[in-house]
Amino acid sequence: MRKKGKYTAGFIAAIVLIASAGIAAQQNDIYFLIKKNFSIFSKAYETVALEYVDEVDPEILMRHGIDAMTETLDPYTVMFSESQNEQAEIMSRGNYAGIGIEAGYRDGEVVVVAPADGGPAAQAGIRAGDVIVAIDGVSTEDLQPEEVNTLTQGEIGSEVTITIQRFGLDQTLDFTLTRENIEVSNVSYSGFIGTDNNTGYIRLTQFGNNSAEEVREAMLGLMENNALNGLVLDLRDNPGGILQEAVKIIDKFIQPGITVVDIRGRVSEYNQTFTTRESVMFEKPVIVLMNGGSASASEVVAGALQDLDRGVIMGEQSFGKGLVQIVKPLPYNTSMKITISRYYIPSGRSIQSVQYTHQGRNAVVRRDSSRQEFKTRNGRTVYEGRGIEPDIPVDTGKLNMLEIALMQQGMYFDFATTFEAQNKTFEYKELPDEIFDDFKAFLTANNFEYQTDAEKLLAELSEQLAKVESAQSRLESLKSAIEKEKELIFAEAEQDIRRNLYLELMSRFTGQSGRIKAGLKTDPEVIRALDLINNSTEIEKLLAGE
Repeated sequence: MRKKGKYTAGFIAAIVLIASAGIAAQQNDIYFLIKKNFSIFSKAYETVALEYVDEVDPEILMRHGIDAMTETLDPYTVMFSESQNEQAEIMSRGNYAGIGIEAGYRDGEVVVVAPADGGPAAQAGIRAGDVIVAIDGVSTEDLQPEEVNTLTQGEIGSEVTITIQRFGLDQTLDFTLTRENIEVSNVSYSGFIGTDNNTGYIRLTQFGNNSAEEVREAMLGLMENNALNGLVLDLRDNPGGILQEAVKIIDKFIQPGITVVDIRGRVSEYNQTFTTRESVMFEKPVIVLMNGGSASASEVVAGALQDLDRGVIMGEQSFGKGLVQIVKPLPYNTSMKITISRYYIPSGRSIQSVQYTHQGRNAVVRRDSSRQEFKTRNGRTVYEGRGIEPDIPVDTGKLNMLEIALMQQGMYFDFATTFEAQNKTFEYKELPDEIFDDFKAFLTANNFEYQTDAEKLLAELSEQLAKVESAQSRLESLKSAIEKEKELIFAEAEQDIRRNLYLELMSRFTGQSGRIKAGLKTDPEVIRALDLINNSTEIEKLLAGE
Protein backbone atom coordinates (compact mmCIF):
# COMPACT_ATOMS: atom_id res chain seq x y z
CA MET A 1 0.00 0.00 0.00
CA ARG A 2 2.85 2.35 0.83
CA LYS A 3 4.53 1.56 -2.46
CA LYS A 4 1.36 2.36 -4.37
CA GLY A 5 0.97 5.64 -2.48
CA LYS A 6 4.59 6.49 -3.22
CA TYR A 7 4.10 5.95 -6.98
CA THR A 8 0.85 7.93 -6.90
CA ALA A 9 2.53 10.87 -5.14
CA GLY A 10 5.37 10.77 -7.63
CA PHE A 11 2.96 10.68 -10.55
CA ILE A 12 1.10 13.72 -9.20
CA ALA A 13 4.36 15.59 -8.63
CA ALA A 14 5.36 14.89 -12.22
CA ILE A 15 2.05 16.25 -13.51
CA VAL A 16 2.44 19.40 -11.40
CA LEU A 17 6.01 19.84 -12.68
CA ILE A 18 4.94 19.46 -16.31
CA ALA A 19 1.97 21.83 -15.83
CA SER A 20 4.23 24.42 -14.15
CA ALA A 21 6.72 24.17 -16.96
CA GLY A 22 3.90 24.62 -19.48
CA ILE A 23 2.59 27.71 -17.71
CA ALA A 24 6.09 29.17 -17.44
CA ALA A 25 6.68 28.54 -21.15
CA GLN A 26 3.37 30.17 -22.01
CA GLN A 27 4.22 33.22 -19.91
CA ASN A 28 7.67 33.42 -21.54
CA ASP A 29 5.98 33.32 -24.96
CA ILE A 30 3.69 36.19 -23.95
CA TYR A 31 6.54 38.32 -22.65
CA PHE A 32 8.60 37.57 -25.75
CA LEU A 33 5.71 38.61 -28.00
CA ILE A 34 5.14 41.78 -25.98
CA LYS A 35 8.83 42.69 -26.18
CA LYS A 36 9.06 41.83 -29.89
CA ASN A 37 5.99 43.81 -30.94
CA PHE A 38 6.77 46.71 -28.64
CA SER A 39 10.14 47.03 -30.36
CA ILE A 40 8.42 47.04 -33.76
CA PHE A 41 5.82 49.56 -32.64
CA SER A 42 8.39 51.80 -30.97
CA LYS A 43 10.52 51.95 -34.12
CA ALA A 44 7.48 52.53 -36.36
CA TYR A 45 6.27 55.33 -34.07
CA GLU A 46 9.69 56.97 -34.01
CA THR A 47 10.03 56.72 -37.80
CA VAL A 48 6.63 58.30 -38.49
CA ALA A 49 7.11 61.04 -35.87
CA LEU A 50 10.52 62.05 -37.25
CA GLU A 51 10.49 61.24 -40.95
CA TYR A 52 6.91 61.53 -42.26
CA VAL A 53 6.62 64.16 -45.03
CA ASP A 54 4.47 66.45 -42.84
CA GLU A 55 5.22 67.28 -39.23
CA VAL A 56 2.90 65.37 -36.92
CA ASP A 57 2.21 65.86 -33.23
CA PRO A 58 3.84 62.88 -31.44
CA GLU A 59 1.32 63.04 -28.59
CA ILE A 60 -1.71 62.98 -30.88
CA LEU A 61 -0.11 60.25 -32.99
CA MET A 62 0.44 58.05 -29.96
CA ARG A 63 -3.08 58.68 -28.62
CA HIS A 64 -4.54 57.57 -31.96
CA GLY A 65 -2.43 54.44 -31.76
CA ILE A 66 -3.64 53.62 -28.25
CA ASP A 67 -7.26 54.36 -29.18
CA ALA A 68 -7.01 52.07 -32.21
CA MET A 69 -5.64 49.32 -29.97
CA THR A 70 -8.39 49.59 -27.34
CA GLU A 71 -11.11 49.80 -30.00
CA THR A 72 -10.52 46.13 -30.80
CA LEU A 73 -11.33 45.16 -27.20
CA ASP A 74 -14.64 46.51 -25.85
CA PRO A 75 -16.17 50.01 -25.55
CA TYR A 76 -15.50 50.14 -21.80
CA THR A 77 -11.70 49.79 -22.11
CA VAL A 78 -10.46 53.30 -22.77
CA MET A 79 -7.53 55.57 -21.97
CA PHE A 80 -8.11 58.76 -19.98
CA SER A 81 -6.04 61.86 -20.60
CA GLU A 82 -5.32 64.22 -17.72
CA SER A 83 -8.46 66.29 -18.41
CA GLN A 84 -10.58 63.15 -18.76
CA ASN A 85 -9.25 61.93 -15.42
CA GLU A 86 -10.54 65.11 -13.79
CA GLN A 87 -13.90 64.71 -15.53
CA ALA A 88 -14.21 61.10 -14.36
CA GLU A 89 -13.53 62.21 -10.78
CA ILE A 90 -16.30 64.81 -11.01
CA MET A 91 -18.73 62.19 -12.36
CA SER A 92 -17.87 59.76 -9.56
CA ARG A 93 -18.94 62.36 -6.99
CA GLY A 94 -22.43 62.35 -8.53
CA ASN A 95 -22.46 66.09 -9.20
CA TYR A 96 -21.77 67.50 -12.65
CA ALA A 97 -23.09 69.85 -15.34
CA GLY A 98 -24.75 68.02 -18.19
CA ILE A 99 -28.05 66.77 -19.54
CA GLY A 100 -28.42 63.74 -17.29
CA ILE A 101 -27.67 60.74 -19.48
CA GLU A 102 -25.19 57.88 -19.45
CA ALA A 103 -24.11 56.52 -22.83
CA GLY A 104 -23.41 52.85 -23.38
CA TYR A 105 -22.78 50.45 -26.23
CA ARG A 106 -25.27 47.99 -27.75
CA ASP A 107 -25.26 46.15 -31.08
CA GLY A 108 -22.50 48.35 -32.47
CA GLU A 109 -24.25 51.62 -31.58
CA VAL A 110 -23.92 54.20 -28.81
CA VAL A 111 -27.20 54.31 -26.88
CA VAL A 112 -28.72 56.03 -23.86
CA VAL A 113 -28.36 53.58 -20.98
CA ALA A 114 -30.52 55.58 -18.62
CA PRO A 115 -31.68 59.20 -18.30
CA ALA A 116 -31.34 60.69 -14.80
CA ASP A 117 -34.60 61.41 -12.97
CA GLY A 118 -35.60 65.03 -13.43
CA GLY A 119 -32.63 65.85 -15.70
CA PRO A 120 -32.94 67.81 -18.95
CA ALA A 121 -32.83 64.65 -21.07
CA ALA A 122 -35.60 62.93 -19.11
CA GLN A 123 -37.76 66.06 -19.13
CA ALA A 124 -37.40 66.33 -22.90
CA GLY A 125 -38.47 62.74 -23.42
CA ILE A 126 -35.16 61.01 -24.19
CA ARG A 127 -35.49 57.35 -23.21
CA ALA A 128 -33.31 54.38 -22.38
CA GLY A 129 -32.35 52.59 -25.58
CA ASP A 130 -32.40 55.68 -27.80
CA VAL A 131 -29.49 55.50 -30.26
CA ILE A 132 -27.29 58.62 -30.06
CA VAL A 133 -26.57 59.59 -33.67
CA ALA A 134 -24.81 62.92 -33.12
CA ILE A 135 -23.89 65.52 -30.49
CA ASP A 136 -23.95 69.12 -31.78
CA GLY A 137 -23.72 67.75 -35.29
CA VAL A 138 -20.69 65.57 -34.48
CA SER A 139 -21.40 61.99 -35.55
CA THR A 140 -20.99 59.37 -32.83
CA GLU A 141 -20.14 56.67 -35.37
CA ASP A 142 -16.46 56.62 -34.45
CA LEU A 143 -16.84 57.66 -30.80
CA GLN A 144 -16.72 55.61 -27.63
CA PRO A 145 -19.46 55.96 -24.98
CA GLU A 146 -16.99 57.76 -22.69
CA GLU A 147 -16.37 60.36 -25.41
CA VAL A 148 -20.10 60.84 -25.96
CA ASN A 149 -20.61 61.35 -22.22
CA THR A 150 -17.90 64.01 -22.27
CA LEU A 151 -19.50 65.83 -25.21
CA THR A 152 -22.81 66.14 -23.35
CA GLN A 153 -21.13 67.84 -20.37
CA GLY A 154 -20.11 71.48 -20.14
CA GLU A 155 -20.87 74.82 -18.53
CA ILE A 156 -24.13 75.23 -16.64
CA GLY A 157 -26.61 77.10 -18.87
CA SER A 158 -24.94 76.17 -22.15
CA GLU A 159 -26.91 74.33 -24.81
CA VAL A 160 -26.25 71.03 -26.54
CA THR A 161 -28.19 69.39 -29.36
CA ILE A 162 -28.44 65.62 -29.26
CA THR A 163 -29.71 63.71 -32.29
CA ILE A 164 -31.25 60.33 -31.57
CA GLN A 165 -32.79 57.46 -33.51
CA ARG A 166 -35.67 55.71 -31.76
CA PHE A 167 -36.77 52.17 -32.49
CA GLY A 168 -39.92 52.14 -34.61
CA LEU A 169 -39.42 55.63 -36.07
CA ASP A 170 -38.00 56.30 -39.52
CA GLN A 171 -36.87 59.85 -38.79
CA THR A 172 -34.22 61.03 -36.35
CA LEU A 173 -35.12 63.39 -33.51
CA ASP A 174 -33.20 66.49 -32.44
CA PHE A 175 -33.31 67.63 -28.80
CA THR A 176 -31.76 70.97 -27.88
CA LEU A 177 -31.13 70.86 -24.14
CA THR A 178 -29.73 73.27 -21.58
CA ARG A 179 -27.02 71.82 -19.36
CA GLU A 180 -27.83 71.85 -15.66
CA ASN A 181 -26.11 70.92 -12.44
CA ILE A 182 -26.95 67.21 -12.18
CA GLU A 183 -27.09 65.81 -8.68
CA VAL A 184 -27.90 62.13 -8.80
CA SER A 185 -29.12 60.69 -5.51
CA ASN A 186 -29.11 57.00 -4.70
CA VAL A 187 -32.62 56.60 -3.26
CA SER A 188 -34.74 59.21 -5.04
CA TYR A 189 -37.98 58.19 -3.30
CA SER A 190 -39.35 55.77 -0.74
CA GLY A 191 -42.85 55.49 0.61
CA PHE A 192 -46.03 53.46 0.80
CA ILE A 193 -48.13 52.40 -2.16
CA GLY A 194 -51.52 50.74 -2.47
CA THR A 195 -54.90 51.69 -1.07
CA ASP A 196 -54.05 50.30 2.37
CA ASN A 197 -50.55 51.84 2.48
CA ASN A 198 -49.08 48.50 3.52
CA THR A 199 -46.70 47.91 0.61
CA GLY A 200 -43.29 49.54 0.57
CA TYR A 201 -41.71 51.18 -2.47
CA ILE A 202 -38.07 52.21 -2.94
CA ARG A 203 -36.72 53.83 -6.10
CA LEU A 204 -32.95 53.34 -6.40
CA THR A 205 -31.47 55.46 -9.19
CA GLN A 206 -27.82 54.41 -8.91
CA PHE A 207 -25.39 52.32 -6.84
CA GLY A 208 -23.24 55.13 -5.54
CA ASN A 209 -21.39 55.50 -2.25
CA ASN A 210 -23.63 54.71 0.72
CA SER A 211 -26.54 53.48 -1.43
CA ALA A 212 -26.95 50.27 0.62
CA GLU A 213 -27.17 52.30 3.82
CA GLU A 214 -29.77 54.56 2.21
CA VAL A 215 -31.81 51.51 1.23
CA ARG A 216 -31.50 50.12 4.78
CA GLU A 217 -32.69 53.42 6.29
CA ALA A 218 -35.58 53.58 3.83
CA MET A 219 -36.61 50.03 4.74
CA LEU A 220 -36.42 50.78 8.47
CA GLY A 221 -38.62 53.82 7.95
CA LEU A 222 -41.17 51.77 6.02
CA MET A 223 -41.19 48.96 8.59
CA GLU A 224 -41.31 51.22 11.64
CA ASN A 225 -45.06 51.70 11.97
CA ASN A 226 -46.47 49.45 9.29
CA ALA A 227 -46.84 45.70 8.90
CA LEU A 228 -45.58 45.57 5.35
CA ASN A 229 -46.98 42.83 3.13
CA GLY A 230 -44.27 43.31 0.51
CA LEU A 231 -41.71 45.61 -1.08
CA VAL A 232 -41.30 46.97 -4.60
CA LEU A 233 -37.66 47.76 -5.43
CA ASP A 234 -37.59 49.97 -8.53
CA LEU A 235 -34.35 49.63 -10.54
CA ARG A 236 -35.71 51.02 -13.81
CA ASP A 237 -33.22 53.29 -15.60
CA ASN A 238 -30.57 52.49 -12.98
CA PRO A 239 -27.25 52.21 -14.88
CA GLY A 240 -25.41 50.55 -11.98
CA GLY A 241 -22.38 51.65 -10.02
CA ILE A 242 -20.43 50.14 -7.13
CA LEU A 243 -20.68 46.34 -6.98
CA GLN A 244 -20.06 46.18 -3.22
CA GLU A 245 -23.13 48.35 -2.65
CA ALA A 246 -25.19 45.95 -4.77
CA VAL A 247 -24.00 42.99 -2.66
CA LYS A 248 -24.92 44.82 0.55
CA ILE A 249 -28.42 45.45 -0.80
CA ILE A 250 -28.88 41.77 -1.74
CA ASP A 251 -27.72 41.01 1.82
CA LYS A 252 -30.93 42.58 3.18
CA PHE A 253 -33.03 39.77 1.65
CA ILE A 254 -30.81 36.66 1.64
CA GLN A 255 -29.60 34.57 4.57
CA PRO A 256 -25.87 34.69 5.48
CA GLY A 257 -23.28 32.54 3.74
CA ILE A 258 -24.83 32.52 0.25
CA THR A 259 -22.71 33.35 -2.81
CA VAL A 260 -24.46 36.11 -4.75
CA VAL A 261 -21.88 37.08 -7.37
CA ASP A 262 -18.49 35.94 -8.62
CA ILE A 263 -15.98 38.08 -10.50
CA ARG A 264 -13.84 35.91 -12.74
CA GLY A 265 -11.24 36.91 -15.31
CA ARG A 266 -7.86 36.09 -16.73
CA VAL A 267 -5.78 37.40 -13.81
CA SER A 268 -6.46 35.44 -10.63
CA GLU A 269 -5.72 38.35 -8.28
CA TYR A 270 -8.82 40.13 -9.61
CA ASN A 271 -11.11 37.14 -9.01
CA GLN A 272 -13.48 37.56 -6.09
CA THR A 273 -16.45 35.80 -4.59
CA PHE A 274 -19.05 37.87 -2.74
CA THR A 275 -21.26 36.20 -0.15
CA THR A 276 -23.99 37.47 2.15
CA ARG A 277 -23.01 38.18 5.75
CA GLU A 278 -25.90 39.88 7.52
CA SER A 279 -29.08 38.46 8.99
CA VAL A 280 -32.14 38.74 6.77
CA MET A 281 -33.74 42.14 7.22
CA PHE A 282 -36.94 41.59 5.21
CA GLU A 283 -38.68 38.27 4.56
CA LYS A 284 -41.90 39.32 2.84
CA PRO A 285 -42.37 39.21 -0.98
CA VAL A 286 -40.07 41.39 -3.09
CA ILE A 287 -40.86 42.61 -6.61
CA VAL A 288 -37.99 44.13 -8.61
CA LEU A 289 -38.89 46.48 -11.46
CA MET A 290 -36.40 46.85 -14.30
CA ASN A 291 -36.18 47.92 -17.94
CA GLY A 292 -33.65 48.29 -20.76
CA GLY A 293 -31.93 51.04 -18.75
CA SER A 294 -31.18 48.69 -15.84
CA ALA A 295 -27.53 47.74 -16.16
CA SER A 296 -24.48 46.34 -14.38
CA ALA A 297 -25.01 46.41 -10.59
CA SER A 298 -28.78 46.62 -11.16
CA GLU A 299 -28.58 43.37 -13.10
CA VAL A 300 -26.52 41.78 -10.34
CA VAL A 301 -29.22 42.57 -7.76
CA ALA A 302 -32.10 41.50 -10.00
CA GLY A 303 -30.26 38.41 -11.24
CA ALA A 304 -29.20 37.25 -7.77
CA LEU A 305 -32.72 37.61 -6.36
CA GLN A 306 -34.05 35.76 -9.42
CA ASP A 307 -31.48 32.93 -9.25
CA LEU A 308 -32.10 32.46 -5.53
CA ASP A 309 -35.89 32.58 -6.06
CA ARG A 310 -36.11 35.40 -3.55
CA GLY A 311 -37.80 38.02 -5.71
CA VAL A 312 -40.01 38.31 -8.77
CA ILE A 313 -38.49 40.34 -11.62
CA MET A 314 -41.01 42.42 -13.55
CA GLY A 315 -40.75 44.74 -16.54
CA GLU A 316 -38.44 44.57 -19.56
CA GLN A 317 -35.22 42.75 -20.42
CA SER A 318 -32.24 44.51 -18.86
CA PHE A 319 -29.28 46.09 -20.68
CA GLY A 320 -26.85 43.17 -20.42
CA LYS A 321 -23.61 44.70 -19.10
CA GLY A 322 -21.72 42.01 -17.24
CA LEU A 323 -18.16 43.30 -17.60
CA VAL A 324 -16.07 44.62 -14.70
CA GLN A 325 -13.64 47.52 -15.07
CA ILE A 326 -10.91 49.00 -12.91
CA VAL A 327 -8.93 52.20 -13.46
CA LYS A 328 -5.16 51.66 -13.69
CA PRO A 329 -2.95 54.75 -13.24
CA LEU A 330 -0.48 55.47 -16.05
CA PRO A 331 2.43 57.96 -16.25
CA TYR A 332 1.91 61.73 -16.53
CA ASN A 333 -1.45 61.74 -14.71
CA THR A 334 -3.17 59.60 -17.32
CA SER A 335 -4.99 56.34 -16.67
CA MET A 336 -6.68 53.44 -18.36
CA LYS A 337 -10.07 52.01 -17.54
CA ILE A 338 -9.75 48.36 -18.46
CA THR A 339 -12.13 45.40 -18.39
CA ILE A 340 -10.59 42.75 -16.17
CA SER A 341 -13.38 40.24 -15.48
CA ARG A 342 -17.04 39.27 -15.82
CA TYR A 343 -19.91 39.02 -13.35
CA TYR A 344 -21.38 35.57 -12.66
CA ILE A 345 -24.54 35.37 -10.57
CA PRO A 346 -25.64 32.45 -8.31
CA SER A 347 -26.90 30.10 -11.06
CA GLY A 348 -23.46 30.38 -12.68
CA ARG A 349 -24.61 32.44 -15.67
CA SER A 350 -23.08 35.63 -16.99
CA ILE A 351 -25.29 38.67 -17.58
CA GLN A 352 -23.19 39.97 -20.50
CA SER A 353 -25.39 40.14 -23.61
CA VAL A 354 -22.69 40.42 -26.30
CA GLN A 355 -19.29 38.88 -26.85
CA TYR A 356 -16.49 40.98 -28.33
CA THR A 357 -14.54 39.20 -31.06
CA HIS A 358 -11.48 41.52 -30.94
CA GLN A 359 -11.33 41.33 -34.75
CA GLY A 360 -12.12 44.98 -35.32
CA ARG A 361 -13.64 48.11 -33.81
CA ASN A 362 -16.03 46.84 -31.12
CA ALA A 363 -16.89 43.82 -33.29
CA VAL A 364 -19.52 41.76 -31.49
CA VAL A 365 -21.64 38.67 -31.74
CA ARG A 366 -24.93 38.23 -29.91
CA ARG A 367 -24.78 35.58 -27.21
CA ASP A 368 -28.50 34.80 -27.04
CA SER A 369 -28.29 32.41 -29.99
CA SER A 370 -26.64 29.80 -27.76
CA ARG A 371 -29.64 29.70 -25.42
CA GLN A 372 -27.46 28.14 -22.72
CA GLU A 373 -29.69 27.13 -19.84
CA PHE A 374 -29.08 27.48 -16.10
CA LYS A 375 -31.24 26.66 -13.11
CA THR A 376 -32.40 28.76 -10.18
CA ARG A 377 -32.34 27.38 -6.64
CA ASN A 378 -35.87 26.00 -7.12
CA GLY A 379 -35.07 24.54 -10.52
CA ARG A 380 -36.55 27.24 -12.76
CA THR A 381 -34.84 27.65 -16.15
CA VAL A 382 -33.00 30.89 -16.83
CA TYR A 383 -30.75 31.83 -19.74
CA GLU A 384 -27.28 33.29 -20.15
CA GLY A 385 -26.28 36.05 -22.50
CA ARG A 386 -29.45 38.10 -22.52
CA GLY A 387 -29.03 40.34 -19.51
CA ILE A 388 -31.80 39.54 -17.05
CA GLU A 389 -35.14 38.52 -18.50
CA PRO A 390 -38.18 39.37 -16.36
CA ASP A 391 -40.28 36.65 -14.76
CA ILE A 392 -43.28 38.79 -15.69
CA PRO A 393 -42.83 40.89 -18.84
CA VAL A 394 -44.75 44.16 -18.90
CA ASP A 395 -45.19 46.04 -22.18
CA THR A 396 -44.98 49.75 -21.37
CA GLY A 397 -45.90 50.77 -24.92
CA LYS A 398 -44.18 53.18 -27.29
CA LEU A 399 -44.68 56.93 -27.59
CA ASN A 400 -46.12 58.20 -30.88
CA MET A 401 -44.74 61.23 -32.73
CA LEU A 402 -47.25 63.56 -31.03
CA GLU A 403 -46.15 62.57 -27.53
CA ILE A 404 -42.49 62.74 -28.52
CA ALA A 405 -42.94 66.22 -30.00
CA LEU A 406 -44.74 67.53 -26.91
CA MET A 407 -41.76 66.59 -24.76
CA GLN A 408 -39.13 67.37 -27.38
CA GLN A 409 -40.43 70.92 -27.82
CA GLY A 410 -40.89 71.44 -24.08
CA MET A 411 -44.65 72.03 -24.21
CA TYR A 412 -45.35 70.42 -20.82
CA PHE A 413 -42.46 72.30 -19.28
CA ASP A 414 -43.40 75.69 -20.76
CA PHE A 415 -47.07 75.36 -19.85
CA ALA A 416 -46.15 74.40 -16.27
CA THR A 417 -43.87 77.44 -16.05
CA THR A 418 -46.72 79.72 -17.15
CA PHE A 419 -49.22 78.02 -14.84
CA GLU A 420 -46.87 78.22 -11.84
CA ALA A 421 -46.39 81.96 -12.41
CA GLN A 422 -50.15 82.49 -12.33
CA ASN A 423 -51.14 80.08 -9.53
CA LYS A 424 -49.94 79.63 -5.96
CA THR A 425 -51.21 76.08 -5.47
CA PHE A 426 -52.03 72.93 -7.41
CA GLU A 427 -54.02 70.54 -5.23
CA TYR A 428 -55.72 68.03 -7.49
CA LYS A 429 -55.76 64.24 -7.50
CA GLU A 430 -56.04 64.28 -11.29
CA LEU A 431 -55.86 66.89 -14.03
CA PRO A 432 -59.03 69.03 -14.21
CA ASP A 433 -60.70 69.36 -17.63
CA GLU A 434 -60.38 73.13 -17.60
CA ILE A 435 -56.59 72.95 -17.19
CA PHE A 436 -56.38 70.42 -20.01
CA ASP A 437 -58.43 72.78 -22.19
CA ASP A 438 -56.02 75.58 -21.25
CA PHE A 439 -53.15 73.36 -22.35
CA LYS A 440 -54.74 72.73 -25.76
CA ALA A 441 -55.24 76.47 -26.19
CA PHE A 442 -51.59 76.97 -25.15
CA LEU A 443 -50.47 74.58 -27.90
CA THR A 444 -52.44 76.53 -30.50
CA ALA A 445 -51.20 79.91 -29.26
CA ASN A 446 -47.60 78.70 -29.40
CA ASN A 447 -47.98 77.25 -32.92
CA PHE A 448 -47.22 73.72 -31.80
CA GLU A 449 -46.66 71.45 -34.78
CA TYR A 450 -45.25 68.02 -35.39
CA GLN A 451 -44.77 65.81 -38.44
CA THR A 452 -45.95 62.23 -38.76
CA ASP A 453 -44.23 59.78 -41.08
CA ALA A 454 -47.19 60.04 -43.46
CA GLU A 455 -46.92 63.81 -43.42
CA LYS A 456 -43.22 63.65 -44.18
CA LEU A 457 -43.87 61.41 -47.18
CA LEU A 458 -46.62 63.74 -48.37
CA ALA A 459 -44.25 66.72 -48.19
CA GLU A 460 -41.71 64.87 -50.34
CA LEU A 461 -44.43 63.85 -52.79
CA SER A 462 -45.81 67.41 -52.98
CA GLU A 463 -42.35 68.70 -53.85
CA GLN A 464 -41.97 66.16 -56.63
CA LEU A 465 -45.45 66.91 -58.07
CA ALA A 466 -45.39 70.66 -57.53
CA LYS A 467 -45.74 71.37 -61.24
CA VAL A 468 -48.29 68.65 -61.96
CA GLU A 469 -51.57 70.55 -61.81
CA SER A 470 -53.76 67.46 -62.08
CA ALA A 471 -52.24 66.03 -58.89
CA GLN A 472 -52.93 69.05 -56.66
CA SER A 473 -56.52 68.16 -55.72
CA ARG A 474 -55.43 64.66 -54.79
CA LEU A 475 -52.60 66.03 -52.67
CA GLU A 476 -55.04 68.35 -50.87
CA SER A 477 -57.30 65.38 -50.14
CA LEU A 478 -54.37 63.49 -48.66
CA LYS A 479 -53.44 66.53 -46.57
CA SER A 480 -57.00 66.75 -45.23
CA ALA A 481 -56.98 63.03 -44.41
CA ILE A 482 -53.70 63.42 -42.49
CA GLU A 483 -55.13 66.31 -40.46
CA LYS A 484 -58.10 64.15 -39.46
CA GLU A 485 -55.70 61.35 -38.60
CA LYS A 486 -53.76 63.73 -36.32
CA GLU A 487 -56.99 64.66 -34.53
CA LEU A 488 -57.57 60.95 -33.89
CA ILE A 489 -53.98 60.53 -32.69
CA PHE A 490 -54.50 63.33 -30.16
CA ALA A 491 -57.76 61.78 -28.95
CA GLU A 492 -56.16 58.33 -28.56
CA ALA A 493 -53.17 59.79 -26.66
CA GLU A 494 -55.27 62.07 -24.43
CA GLN A 495 -54.96 59.98 -21.28
CA ASP A 496 -51.17 59.78 -21.58
CA ILE A 497 -50.96 63.51 -22.35
CA ARG A 498 -53.11 64.28 -19.30
CA ARG A 499 -50.88 62.09 -17.14
CA ASN A 500 -47.65 63.72 -18.35
CA LEU A 501 -49.04 67.22 -17.90
CA TYR A 502 -50.34 66.40 -14.43
CA LEU A 503 -46.97 65.01 -13.34
CA GLU A 504 -45.13 68.05 -14.71
CA LEU A 505 -47.42 70.34 -12.71
CA MET A 506 -47.00 68.18 -9.60
CA SER A 507 -43.21 68.45 -9.89
CA ARG A 508 -43.49 72.26 -9.90
CA PHE A 509 -45.57 72.44 -6.73
CA THR A 510 -44.37 69.37 -4.79
CA GLY A 511 -40.87 68.70 -6.18
CA GLN A 512 -39.44 65.58 -7.78
CA SER A 513 -40.53 63.32 -4.92
CA GLY A 514 -44.08 64.60 -5.27
CA ARG A 515 -43.99 63.86 -8.97
CA ILE A 516 -42.79 60.30 -8.35
CA LYS A 517 -45.43 59.71 -5.66
CA ALA A 518 -48.21 60.96 -7.94
CA GLY A 519 -46.92 58.92 -10.88
CA LEU A 520 -46.93 55.67 -8.92
CA LYS A 521 -50.73 55.71 -8.72
CA THR A 522 -51.03 55.29 -12.49
CA ASP A 523 -47.79 53.43 -13.22
CA PRO A 524 -48.86 50.14 -14.94
CA GLU A 525 -45.87 48.18 -13.62
CA VAL A 526 -46.39 49.37 -10.04
CA ILE A 527 -50.10 48.54 -10.28
CA ARG A 528 -49.25 45.04 -11.57
CA ALA A 529 -46.68 44.60 -8.79
CA LEU A 530 -49.27 45.57 -6.17
CA ASP A 531 -51.73 43.03 -7.57
CA LEU A 532 -49.05 40.35 -7.36
CA ILE A 533 -48.02 41.19 -3.79
CA ASN A 534 -51.66 41.01 -2.74
CA ASN A 535 -51.76 37.50 -4.19
CA SER A 536 -48.99 35.71 -2.31
CA THR A 537 -50.09 32.32 -3.67
CA GLU A 538 -49.31 33.43 -7.20
CA ILE A 539 -45.82 34.55 -6.11
CA GLU A 540 -45.15 31.22 -4.40
CA LYS A 541 -46.20 29.27 -7.50
CA LEU A 542 -44.11 31.45 -9.79
CA LEU A 543 -40.95 31.12 -7.68
CA ALA A 544 -41.54 27.38 -7.32
CA GLY A 545 -41.62 27.05 -11.10
CA GLU A 546 -45.22 25.82 -11.19
